[in-house]
Amino acid sequence: MSIRVSSNHMVYGYQKQLNDANTRQSALLEQGDGSKLHRPSDNPVDYAKFIRYDTSLNENEQYTNNVNTGLAWMKTSDAALVNMVDIQTTFKEKTIAAANDTNNVTDMAAIGKEMMAEIQEMVSLGNTMQGDSYVFGGQTDLTKPFNMSEDAIQRGLTKTLDETQQTFFAGNNGIEETGTLRQMLSLTGSDGVTYYLNTRDGYLYTKDFVDNGFKDRLAANSKATVDPTTDAAGQITNASSFSVAYYFKNTGEIIDSTATLSAKVGGNSLTFSFDTVSQQVVSFTGDNKYVSMVKKNGTTEPSADTVNATAVEIFGMDIFDDPASGNSPSGTAMLNEMLTVQAKVLADDHRWLETDGVTIADEAHAQTVKAETKLGARTQLYNSVTTMLTTQNELITNDITNTSATDVAKLAVQLMQEQTIYNMSLSLGARILPQSLADYL
Repeated sequence: MSIRVSSNHMVYGYQKQLNDANTRQSALLEQGDGSKLHRPSDNPVDYAKFIRYDTSLNENEQYTNNVNTGLAWMKTSDAALVNMVDIQTTFKEKTIAAANDTNNVTDMAAIGKEMMAEIQEMVSLGNTMQGDSYVFGGQTDLTKPFNMSEDAIQRGLTKTLDETQQTFFAGNNGIEETGTLRQMLSLTGSDGVTYYLNTRDGYLYTKDFVDNGFKDRLAANSKATVDPTTDAAGQITNASSFSVAYYFKNTGEIIDSTATLSAKVGGNSLTFSFDTVSQQVVSFTGDNKYVSMVKKNGTTEPSADTVNATAVEIFGMDIFDDPASGNSPSGTAMLNEMLTVQAKVLADDHRWLETDGVTIADEAHAQTVKAETKLGARTQLYNSVTTMLTTQNELITNDITNTSATDVAKLAVQLMQEQTIYNMSLSLGARILPQSLADYL
């Protein structure tokens, strides 16, 4: 019995050692694919590190894709904005040229035709696409955002203040900025005089005072600002409840051409009708929401993660769609103001072009430049993030390699050792086991 136990014990021990050697050799052979980690039991600590690094690498690749997509979107947008700025520069030059009263009707018609072509090109650029998306359509990016009406409509006529007028009329609850413009509505009184209405407080000013009379105040005091109690001709009767939205759409189209206002001027009760201009208008069917593409983990940064420029950023607001108007932003304010300029060119209105027209053309240009600059800053930010993500990718990849990659030279030596041990075990077993079995028998 003792011999049997000893023999069984010897055989069992030999088999176990042989199997262990075979297991070690198989494990080493498994690392021949370049990775030393195939299951958590291979090395729990390194495997935990590997999972963490792999997650970081996947995040890095997703952010890199976001940044590359965002850059493509912004580059397309920027190219369109650059062209818009160039067009507006030319448009401004044409407005200044048209303001020269030496131009005859034929000259003005030619300039007006060129202006319309430029505005149509602006609309086309507003419909620029990146893949299947309209880059200036906001989050409604699958629908063509800008469309110009075929027929002319009656659009409210405004008084756009130049820089000197803005400074004077901005004080004492005066004319506030709407987008990049300070404007008043143009009215014609029943006395035949043109008046300008401050839509914020309902005060009326004569055209003569807005164009010339205020200069006397400035001559006496260079820091003087408007005082409605002495400078205004009167105040409309419904001043406290007046809303631009009640009379005009956000594109400036008048809702009821027969609508009137009333006020006392110089002790006389007058009625006032809104002045209009016949022109085409551009409408916007997108939205002014931002498109964000997150570029790094952590807290989101809506302003920095934005890859689009909205219609309001590009084309600003005017008196018909600013926050105080009661209308929602049209997204086409400056385009429609430019169409007003074009209509005035065709009407051969040199005086209006010399004052309002030049101011509108200049401010429309400034608004788009501002949008382009803002987008350019975000583009630079995304370029910087691209460099950062590339560096992070290299570091994470290196960490993964150090944690999971096989040391080929070391593996080769270990395999040779284990193979030698295994072969020696087989040779030894071939000599010992048969003899032990024969002795037992």
